[in-house]
Amino acid sequence: MSGPLFRSIFSAVAISTTTYTAARTVNTSSIYYAARKGTRAKARAKKVKVEITKVGFIPHNQRGKDKVAKSNIDKHRDDSFKQISSDNVYPMRYYRWPVYTAEEAVIAHKETHHPTMYNCPDSLVFAKVELNMEGVKKTRYVDNFTRLTLLPHNFPRDEERSILAFCKGPELHQQLLKAGATTAGGTELIKKIQEGSIKLSDYDYVIAHPNIITDLVPIRGLMKRRFPNVKNGTLDPNILDLVKKFSAGIQYKVMKDENQQNYACVEVPIGRLNMDTKFVVENIDTLLKDIQSMRPKRDGRFITRCLITSPPSTENLKIDPFVHVEESLSKEVQEESDDEDDDVAATA
Repeated sequence: MSGPLFRSIFSAVAISTTTYTAARTVNTSSIYYAARKGTRAKARAKKVKVEITKVGFIPHNQRGKDKVAKSNIDKHRDDSFKQISSDNVYPMRYYRWPVYTAEEAVIAHKETHHPTMYNCPDSLVFAKVELNMEGVKKTRYVDNFTRLTLLPHNFPRDEERSILAFCKGPELHQQLLKAGATTAGGTELIKKIQEGSIKLSDYDYVIAHPNIITDLVPIRGLMKRRFPNVKNGTLDPNILDLVKKFSAGIQYKVMKDENQQNYACVEVPIGRLNMDTKFVVENIDTLLKDIQSMRPKRDGRFITRCLITSPPSTENLKIDPFVHVEESLSKEVQEESDDEDDDVAATA
């Protein structure tokens, strides 16, 4: 009896060990071959040493000042809700800014730049113009643009411009040089450029007459974006006026604000204080009309504010720009723009 009993006990123990080892092999194989996602990445991250830099004590009112926070303040300033002051001395933060005419603003700067005060009687006068860059649709904005305008009254500036003019005819070459061109010529200039004796990089502007445009094709690769064309205003049959415009004109660039797409501000020199006041006012009028020509066909203001400044003075004198340009478009122009949008939508 003891023999069969012993054999039955031994067989039962053998079965249990085989099942245990089988189960153990299954469990260990799954753990070994399939680790959890991210386990190895966490193990590598633990091996990386993190260097902690010690910073000295910082007062509570100075902490976080190095971090530049985005300002959500609307840059289109409107002080129409403020009351008008009843006297001549008042804090400007509580009352509306006084509005001057362009002539009054220039005269006021002449008084402060007198030899008894700033002693800068020939200081430059700047027009700081703020724009609303909203397009016809409120979700669209006017693209950044660069303009070159010729003011009616020229004034000395602290810059020199070099102009390369292409045209045919020796008589016209001399007229262009007298008008302000640095270098003027025809096919002989093209050969010198190909040889390398004349470098296009030495000139600020490259202009041309239409009668020589076909001869410029061989050096088009050297000119690249500076190749004369009508769109950039560098190709015109009246090349004498073109030279005067580029030599004495005022160039300005309007760019949208990075944090506020519907706001733009441009500061343009419009004269000097030693000029006749009427001449400076006429320059302001021409500049505002040139900027207004870029306005979109929508209701509302494009030029929102205009300030007259003259360094080293920090005083900004506000003028009414709508004396020189229209504040809003007529209904006929707005209806024409609506019809254009409908036609574009139909063709799309």
